[in-house]
Amino acid sequence: MHPLPEPASLPSLLLSSGGWRPEWGRTRAGGMSRAGGMRPPWNQERAPEERLPSATEPGRQWSMVRRMLTAGLLFSLLLGFSLLLVYIFRSCGPGPCMTPVCWDLLARYLASGNTSVAPCTDFFNFACGQAKGTDYSFQALAEENKKRLRRILEAPGSWHLGSGEEKAFQFYSSCMDTDAIEAAGAAPLRQVIEELGGWRISGNWTSLDFNRTLRLLMSQYGYFPFFRAYLRPRPTPPYTPVIQIDQPEFDVPLKQEKEQKIYAQLFQFLRPLEQRRAQGKLFQMVTIDQLQAMELFTAIKNALVSRLRRIPWMDEKTRKEAQNRVTQLQVKMGAPEWALKPSLARQEYNDVGPCPCQLLISPQLLLSPLTRLSGRQSVHPGRSLTNPFLALIQLGPSYLQSFLSCVRSLRARIVQSFLQSFPYHRWQVSPWGVNAYYSIPDHVVVFPAGLLQPPFFHPGYPRAVNFGAAGSIMAHELLHIFYQLLLPGGCPACDTRALQGALLCLKHHYETIPLPNGTFFNGSRTFLENAADIGGLAIALQAYSKRLLWHRGETILPNLDLSPQQLFFRSYAQVMCREPGTQEPQDPHSPPTLRVHGPLSNTPAFARYFHCPHGALMNPSSRCQLW
Repeated sequence: MHPLPEPASLPSLLLSSGGWRPEWGRTRAGGMSRAGGMRPPWNQERAPEERLPSATEPGRQWSMVRRMLTAGLLFSLLLGFSLLLVYIFRSCGPGPCMTPVCWDLLARYLASGNTSVAPCTDFFNFACGQAKGTDYSFQALAEENKKRLRRILEAPGSWHLGSGEEKAFQFYSSCMDTDAIEAAGAAPLRQVIEELGGWRISGNWTSLDFNRTLRLLMSQYGYFPFFRAYLRPRPTPPYTPVIQIDQPEFDVPLKQEKEQKIYAQLFQFLRPLEQRRAQGKLFQMVTIDQLQAMELFTAIKNALVSRLRRIPWMDEKTRKEAQNRVTQLQVKMGAPEWALKPSLARQEYNDVGPCPCQLLISPQLLLSPLTRLSGRQSVHPGRSLTNPFLALIQLGPSYLQSFLSCVRSLRARIVQSFLQSFPYHRWQVSPWGVNAYYSIPDHVVVFPAGLLQPPFFHPGYPRAVNFGAAGSIMAHELLHIFYQLLLPGGCPACDTRALQGALLCLKHHYETIPLPNGTFFNGSRTFLENAADIGGLAIALQAYSKRLLWHRGETILPNLDLSPQQLFFRSYAQVMCREPGTQEPQDPHSPPTLRVHGPLSNTPAFARYFHCPHGALMNPSSRCQLW
């Protein structure tokens, strides 16, 4: 009897064309047999057709496919993200301003600039190379404002009989009636001469007392041949009105020995501007608490307050006092509130009428909506706006008589303004003027509407233009608050060594910048204004940079190929454009080329944005830090 074969412990799976099939064999000595015989356990090799497929091979293939898919997906994501960034930058980056005001500004810039000049070597010519004497930005703006006034005065209209508006239009008409003026000839002037005692050349002459004649000239005709006398508030508290004596309207020849002897007694009261500054007799103070004005000024003011924290030469007490003075400053913009209210304006002028320099033109007719921004004021309940003390304007019988009557009325108004207390600041400039100023006793800085006009400011301009032009002007005026600190002994608690080092650096900086004729300028007379120019630009740039960081939608001028930052500097220079050599001798500012090159070359950002090589005029090796 044959024994049954032992079943194999495990089936052997054979791969064949017919599929998987098992084959039984015997196990001997731990081995596994097949029908064909015995093989040792260490010899398990099989023929290729019999070998089992590896379990890792499909995993490797799938891993490779997965890597390829992941790489493709990442590449697609990167490509899509890149396209999205391009779209965002193209759609959200600075686009060209295509409004009419921007095209007008572009035309002005192209007309005054000379783009063939390298900005890093001569930025004044780059921005102002084609400017002529009549193209001085401030003068051109003043002339444009006068043209607007003229169009208003020449427009037909009907006014209330005896109103200030009617008197203004009548006065202007009499001034423009050249036929009547020529027909009157010298008769009106002869009448004035007779009132003053006559003139030998004109015929009748009466030798009057010299003092009486001088008194008539100053009180009735507003002419001061030897010195000026006027009412002004005290420079220190309690700011009561005092009679101040100052230089005459013409320049006293200080450098001529003969004239110095003649004016020896007068000179103990009259001193040149720079001497009065050095002696601390020039006073500047200012404030900002009731600010209800433009967003631009708010940004400038905030930048100044922030900058005061980092001034190295200020001690902590002076720093806090300076910040308080800024935050307490009152700001008036556009026009006085009473002038914007027809009822108050008529009361103000109905009795006395206007003077030629104070013509009452409704500011609503003249000013843009922006210029209506001014601090709120109220009329003192105990004050009558009509005062019999003031002389009435007598229009006629000649234009000269109307003019002189107006001068007398204006002087009477000035005196009356100091005899009565007013609850608000009385503006010292017309709303259409272009000169900003600040008042010490009232703690007010004033920016008239005439200044906030193209090309310095417009709501439709790129922000770079408004910050570079109007913003730098505002910052310049604010720095007048601290003039006293820069004078000798003006800040005893400050780091005197650091302050004097900064001032000497500033003086040297301006003296090393050549003028167009190759000479150099002595900036000792203008160092206060130079300091305000440099500080004003730095403050305006800081405010603009912050605005770019937090606000979108910046624009640029079309076809000018300037970035927003470059446009900022270009707009700053445009403010200073004027033909070299046309500056008035008594101007306390540096020549226009220095007002451009001095601050810009002291600003590292200028060299960075215009890619100026190290050592170029606009990228010097050293710079000064005062503000």
